[in-house]
Parts: sequence; structure tokens; C-alpha cells
Amino acid sequence: MAQEKKESKVVNPRNTAEESQPETNPLVLERLEEWQDLKFGFMAHWGMYTQWGVVESWSICSEPWISRNGANYMGYFLSYRNLNTTFNPTRFDAKRWAKAAGDAGMKYMIFTTKHHDGFCMFDSKYTNYTIADKSCAYSKRFPHDPTKELVDAFRAKGMWTGLYFSKPDWHHEDYWAPEWATPDRNVNYDPVEYPERWNNFCEFTYNQIYELTHNYGYIDILWLDGGWVRPQWSINDESRPWLGCNGYVQDINMPRIARMARENNPNLLIVDRSVGGKYENYRTPEQQVPDTYLDYPWETCMSMGDSWSYVKDDNYKTTNTLIHTLVDVVSKGGNFLLNVGPDQYGAIPDTALSRMREMGDWLKTNGKAIYSTRACSPYVSGKWRFTQSKDHNTIYAIYLLDQGEDMPEVVTLPTLNRVPTGASVVGGGSAKLKIADNAVQVYVHPSKKALHAVAIALTFEEKK
Repeated sequence: MAQEKKESKVVNPRNTAEESQPETNPLVLERLEEWQDLKFGFMAHWGMYTQWGVVESWSICSEPWISRNGANYMGYFLSYRNLNTTFNPTRFDAKRWAKAAGDAGMKYMIFTTKHHDGFCMFDSKYTNYTIADKSCAYSKRFPHDPTKELVDAFRAKGMWTGLYFSKPDWHHEDYWAPEWATPDRNVNYDPVEYPERWNNFCEFTYNQIYELTHNYGYIDILWLDGGWVRPQWSINDESRPWLGCNGYVQDINMPRIARMARENNPNLLIVDRSVGGKYENYRTPEQQVPDTYLDYPWETCMSMGDSWSYVKDDNYKTTNTLIHTLVDVVSKGGNFLLNVGPDQYGAIPDTALSRMREMGDWLKTNGKAIYSTRACSPYVSGKWRFTQSKDHNTIYAIYLLDQGEDMPEVVTLPTLNRVPTGASVVGGGSAKLKIADNAVQVYVHPSKKALHAVAIALTFEEKK
């Protein structure tokens, strides 16, 4: 079952003071700067839970906020765990996913290789709880590794590849030990009292991340979830409640994991979500957009519907809302990672595909104001959002239109740090400036190509 471990000994005592500080490796920082050029990414939560159309993993966790619609917990739990035996996504086509993301204007992807329930969407040699194992219905007819197929397909489209991995694993007997109850999301025994057992789980985690960062060629991003699994130095007022009723510290030794993960990918970006320090190369506010500009690398991760994973008749956001969110995020210095939930057959729902195509149409016309830009003061003002080229030589102003609203013929610019002397419409058309009483008015006439009733991007010239 298990393959030879590449490193099994415990490392020397760690320098936690250094570990808590931001990354200083120039290779990683340079790659992080390149990541900030991408702006728009594709995320997919997909697993065996799609057969029931329920939220990924969480329905088997025993916390007060989780509902199973009155079902008996143990019966529900056992039935959920056996979903691997019937999971058979016969319509899965990695190339279709990659094409849809490319047509949407997305530049990188994050795929959920393993969520908290422990079911692996990749071929792991350290568990039989995988889509590639003979216990899974899919493997009997399609003995493939979806993670490999997706990485290959997205890479072929020129997109960055990123892999989501859950640090907690609710299927592993050295995380949720069967001898004890599981009162919440956390490990259900004290790692200090049972160090050998905890070390076994750490080895398992290390070995699975080894597989993900060594078996699939060059990986750009390792995106780690499950922020309650974290070292002592990182625990603060926000994260302390996540540790549940027992408050066990769950340190999986990220320095050791990071060294191993970067053996083949020395500039790999690692996102140890919410932990901070050296191994959270960028931050990931979830389902929200910050109120204003942030002066560090960040990414809003957001679901297209109400759910991260597939739910029949999900409430999808409108194209207008999605494009406005993208523009808003970029104007504040962030990237936008948009999640879709493929269904139990492995297909992206038609509504999601439609939204992605419409976003791509807008970006084909206006992408110059989005890609490879940086935030520009005043960032946000009423319906205006501002970006600028990396060399600071070009300012872009994007005017957000309400659903069905036409671009006003005359709009007033908020006060800028630099006074523009000329203007044009990014997607084509004409724009003229009139400066009166210290106010800059813009007369806008977009071309038909640029006239998408969502948002109009303008670019400004300055007096040299």
C-alpha cells in the first residue's frame, strides 16, 4: 500500500520566530509579483459529496451550526463515508474545464485534491480512499487520475496550476481516532498525550503533499485549507475558537513540508490559509471583498452560487455582479478566485458556463484595465474603480453600470493625484475631457464592441 518515504525523521527544533515572519526568499517574492499580474482564477470544489448535492464535507462534522435535516448522525455519517463506492463522474472532461476557464479569461486554477472528508481526487499511495482506487465506482471504468488530467489540461492552455489540500483529514484514524467521539472539526485526542499517533498523521500529510508536489510536474500554488491545524505561535483571538472544546494545538511542521514541496518547484507559492508568517504567501478573504485597498498580496475566493460545491438549482450570481466583483477586487489590489461546483457526473453546470463565457466576453474588450495592473488611488469612488499599469504610466478608470443601465454621456471623475489631459475608451470609441471649476468631466461614446451594459473602462493620458 505505502511507498518508500522520502524523509521520515523528525527535523531539528524549529526557529518559530523566523517562521512567523513574512517570506523573504527572492524566488518566491518574484513569483508572487507575477501571480499578482494574473488577477482572475478558476476554482472547483468537486468530490463524492456531489452525488447528494450537499455542502462538501461539513455535514459529517458534529458542530451546532450544521444541519442534516434531522437524520440520525451515525447512519448519515456511515452512508456519507461510503459515497466513494458509487461515485462515477462519467462526463468528466478536464479539457472542457480548461477551455471554459480559458474562455472566461481566467489565468490560473485551484483544484480541490482533497477536502476535509479525506476523499482524494488524486491517486495516492497512502490511502485507498481515492477516486483511483478499485473501491470507487469510477475507477472500474475510468482508471484515471482527475488531478493529473486537470493539471495537464490547464497547463496546456497556458494557465498556472494550483492544488487545494485539506490539512485536517476526517477519514484518517490518526486524526479522527475511532476510539473516541468527535465533538467538533478538530483532532479528537491530545497530540501531546499521544505524540506517536500525531506524528503518524503528520507523516501521512507530509507524504500526500509529497505526491502532489512531485508527481504532477511543475505546480505553481499549494493552497492549504483547514486553518485550525496550525502551530502554537500562530494562535490568536480570531483562530482560538476554531480549536474547539479541547483547544488542542495541531502543528504539522510546515517548515519541513515547505522544504520538501519546493524541492522540484523552488518558487512554489504556498498559501497556508489564515496562519500568517512565512508559509502564507498571500491572504485569502473568503466570500467577501475588503472595503478598501490592501497593501499586501491577497485574493478573494468566492463561490459563483450560494454553495462551494454542486447543489441543484443553486442561486448563481448575475454576470453583472461577478464582473463588478472582479473589478472591485482588482481596484483594491487583489486577485479574484471564482469557484464553480461541477456536478456528480463531472460536468460544469450550464448556468456557470454561461456566466463564465459572458465574463470572458467583457475581459476580451476590457482586459487591458485588469490584467498586469496595480491599484491606483483613490481606488474606489462611487461607481468608479481605478487601476494603473505596473509602470504607473497609464491610469484606467472603470465605471460600473447597474443592471440594464446605459453609459451616461457625461460623467464626472473624482479627484485624482494626477490630472489627465486626454481620455479614450479601452474597448473602442471616443472620450473627451472638459475641466471646469476643478472638476474633470468625461464625454463618453463607446463603440458597439465596448458597449457592454456592465462596466466601461477608460484610459487616461497625462501631460508629460
